[in-house]
Amino acid sequence: METYITLLRGINVGGKNKIPMADLRQTFERIGMVDVTTYINTGNVIYRTDFSAEEQERLIHDAIERDFGIDIRVLVKSKEEFRRIADSVPSDWTNDKATKSEVMFLWEDKGNVLAELPIREGVDIVKYVPGAILWSLDRTKLGRSGLKKLISRKIYRQMTIRNVNTTRKLMEILDRK
Repeated sequence: METYITLLRGINVGGKNKIPMADLRQTFERIGMVDVTTYINTGNVIYRTDFSAEEQERLIHDAIERDFGIDIRVLVKSKEEFRRIADSVPSDWTNDKATKSEVMFLWEDKGNVLAELPIREGVDIVKYVPGAILWSLDRTKLGRSGLKKLISRKIYRQMTIRNVNTTRKLMEILDRK
């Protein structure tokens, strides 16, 4: 069995698409995932399975729609895929009172997508790695950042975002599986 992580987009955000994590774990177990763990309330699920990533995406999407009546995007990454992205985050990047640092996991990665992003030179530090965009900035510059304009871009609908602290914690959990 291989270890995977599923990142769900848009659950338990702003009071919408509510899914209790205990119920989500049960849904994953019902469709055949084992050793299921969730982390925080934003749809991070780590488990083991023999299903392919493509099979998982379909099974998980359909199970969530059936169990919770919610049609959401499901992104499945193998432990190795997630590690490659997590290890690409510069070690000095933080998400705290002074700095905002995000990992934007992509569904459709057509190669270097930086040209599609509203990056503000001298404000935003943005890096592309296969499967993700890494974005960091000083919080005092947040008002000038292109990050606030990202939501209006088409590419925004093709990603699910986790901050670097969450990404690192998810990697720790994956390493214990």
